[in-house]
Amino acid sequence: MASESDVRAQLQRAGQEHLMRFWAELAPGPRAALLAELAPLEPDALREHCRRAAAAWARASGPPPGLAARLQPLPPERVGRARLCDPETRRRWEEEGFRQIALNKVAVLLLAGGQGTRLGVTYPKGMYDVGLPSQKTLYQLQAERIRRVEQLAGERHGTHCTVPWYIMTSEFTLGPTAKFFKEHDFFHLDPANVVLFEQRMLPAVTFEGRAILERKDKVAMAPDGNGGLYCALEDHRILQDMELRGVEFVHVYCVDNILVRLADPVFIGFCVLQGADCGAKVVEKAYPEEPVGVVCQLDGVPQVVEYSEINPEVAHLRGTDGGLIYNAGNICNHFFTRDFLQTITRDCEPLLQPHVAVKKVPYVDEGGNLVMPLKPNGIKMEKFVFDVFPFARNFVAFEVLREEEFSPLKNAEAASRDNPSSARRALLAQHYRWALQAGARFLDAHGAQLPALSCLPPDGDPPAICEISPLVSYSGEGLEMYLQGRELQSPFILDEEQARVLRLQEM
Repeated sequence: MASESDVRAQLQRAGQEHLMRFWAELAPGPRAALLAELAPLEPDALREHCRRAAAAWARASGPPPGLAARLQPLPPERVGRARLCDPETRRRWEEEGFRQIALNKVAVLLLAGGQGTRLGVTYPKGMYDVGLPSQKTLYQLQAERIRRVEQLAGERHGTHCTVPWYIMTSEFTLGPTAKFFKEHDFFHLDPANVVLFEQRMLPAVTFEGRAILERKDKVAMAPDGNGGLYCALEDHRILQDMELRGVEFVHVYCVDNILVRLADPVFIGFCVLQGADCGAKVVEKAYPEEPVGVVCQLDGVPQVVEYSEINPEVAHLRGTDGGLIYNAGNICNHFFTRDFLQTITRDCEPLLQPHVAVKKVPYVDEGGNLVMPLKPNGIKMEKFVFDVFPFARNFVAFEVLREEEFSPLKNAEAASRDNPSSARRALLAQHYRWALQAGARFLDAHGAQLPALSCLPPDGDPPAICEISPLVSYSGEGLEMYLQGRELQSPFILDEEQARVLRLQEM
């Protein structure tokens, strides 16, 4: 372990000596903990991090000058659309995706380093139960989708295949996530194929460029954003692990989307057949001011431009078909080749520019008293996973239906959108539609037939509660054998056991 004098010298070089100002008051244990946290902070990097944070904060916010003239929508030939393609084209995409999965060339990578603070919980978001009848958490839903897509690919190609699951955590989420998976027997996945790794942490910084102490013996640290993925891949030799497994294509996604289709064969197949090295799923923006980033071109290269950077006039522009010109909403759902990720980690990561996030950061004042600020007082520097898009040689976007593939869980119940109720409603509405399409009818508690509403209002509950296990159907496929012509009592759960019962009844 580094000595007190060594660490003090490092901090002096970095201009951050104040981080040890309570040293004389600390007992041996807290002293050791503080040294262990400070020693890895390389002085020049720490000084530059604090300087860049303060400089970024000082710059004027809002749309960069001249941005509108530099923007262009993505070329139509680089965009696939699940809704508008003909059935044969979709079949080709899906078949290619299943072929790559069956060859063990596809992995999924979950970005799960953030805390559930906005959700109002102290544990990782993936452990959250939104109130489904089955009480499944986000982690369980995602694990079961992996198992189902493996099964579907294996059945099509007469083989046993594996989709490895890489999960990027942080200092805050690694321990609870690992414990949760062990307690739930990895949701019946092989533990050897579930790889947890940790992203880096960076100090939170004041507006004046001073790293913040959250306790006398602890620096206020925060994950380096989901764009910290690229350093973490290198730190933990994840790409080497992928290479040993034969993985060539990686589906990267964010933990909080309850509708995410892991290793989606249609998306994978589209990207592979397009020869893409980098791709993004997008949804059509619901309205011009919707607070989502837009996937477009900036100075001729693909990029995500934040909604706050696009002025209202540009956001409202419409094409000849009446649709928004800049309508490709980013949903943090990406395709990368392993070769592309290797190029990023080897050559491009230092070129990624960090973004400023202004937060309320608890701190100790000069008297050593804990202060819980009522307004933002600190800067957390983050990189975003989509910051690498400009380095792609062949970037594509794939537009999917929001009601089928995107409902994020970001806020507590009191919020007006993206809360547990909206996520639960989105999944149950999807499963209700799947059941109707498979030929089912629903009855109420008195045996009266409920109306069949294939089109539901965005914030409306379906007439009947129906939950379908991912182990039974990945994206609505194969349900006719269980549900065709059946009258189902609401609430109805179609899990593996219920599916077996229904099939036996048909024999």
